[in-house]
Amino acid sequence: MKKTIVLSSFLLLVGCTNGVQEQEEISSFVVALHPSSVPTNHIEKKDVIWELVLFDTYNNEQHKINLNDYGYMNNRNQALNQEQLEDLASTFAQSIDTPLQNASLAEDGTIIPGQNRVILSEKELVELIMDLERGHEELQMPIYVTEPNVKEEDVIGIDELVIGEYKTYFDANVSGRTVNIELSAEAIDRVILGPGDSFSFNLVVGERTVDRGYQEAMEIVNQEFVMGIGGGICQTSSTLFNAIDDAGLEIVERYTHSREIGYVPPGRDATVSWGGPDFKFKNPYPYPVILKTVVENGSITVQVLTNEENHL
Repeated sequence: MKKTIVLSSFLLLVGCTNGVQEQEEISSFVVALHPSSVPTNHIEKKDVIWELVLFDTYNNEQHKINLNDYGYMNNRNQALNQEQLEDLASTFAQSIDTPLQNASLAEDGTIIPGQNRVILSEKELVELIMDLERGHEELQMPIYVTEPNVKEEDVIGIDELVIGEYKTYFDANVSGRTVNIELSAEAIDRVILGPGDSFSFNLVVGERTVDRGYQEAMEIVNQEFVMGIGGGICQTSSTLFNAIDDAGLEIVERYTHSREIGYVPPGRDATVSWGGPDFKFKNPYPYPVILKTVVENGSITVQVLTNEENHL
């Protein structure tokens, strides 16, 4: 009986109409046979899922992301959300970026290899994704690597010749200040700078925190002496400045204190603070140099050394 009704409904479609109920049956039948005959706004649109695989070739990793989560809607002509992609790139950079570490020399004379500088270009990554053709499924992340330029053979005899040296004094009975000077001096001891290498005091020494052993001591803030974690490290940076200046290395960035200090002549200091002023310099020579520090009997000495043959 039902089959007869459907056939009669189809005949009515090509010939005449006969009531609302039959019209509805006809419409259902026509849609079933010919979906394209129905206006497109009556068909539910499905967004196409666009998955993108990002290849981190440096770490041999890959990351799959769904660009629909970043604004992509195939049937709605909606562009990708740049701000969301910038947040994504920043997240990747936090796990990929690695600062360059200069090679150092162990006490037994063996070289401790440095660490590559690895940087994800966040801006470039966002631009590459924004410019992708629809449906593109793979992308190599723009990661740039800089290798330390000091090799093992370059440091043979590197501590033979002193080309720069400076010594300052402090009260060894002031325990907090003494500890801070010792820790910061140890951090820069035996660091090697290859030709053209740059040195950042804040980067090499790191953040001065209680967890890392730094203590409270007097420091200068806004022309006033106040207690602060890491007070005294400016004596290390100032002694270092005078030593590398004596060695003829290139000063890149240096700031002086807001008032005179007693351990170096006026204008011969280098103030530093985490997240603030830094002391940076560069090795302009075509050969590597090494820093050496000695803290003893209320004094800190910083030397700059190299291979005697290199300096001829």
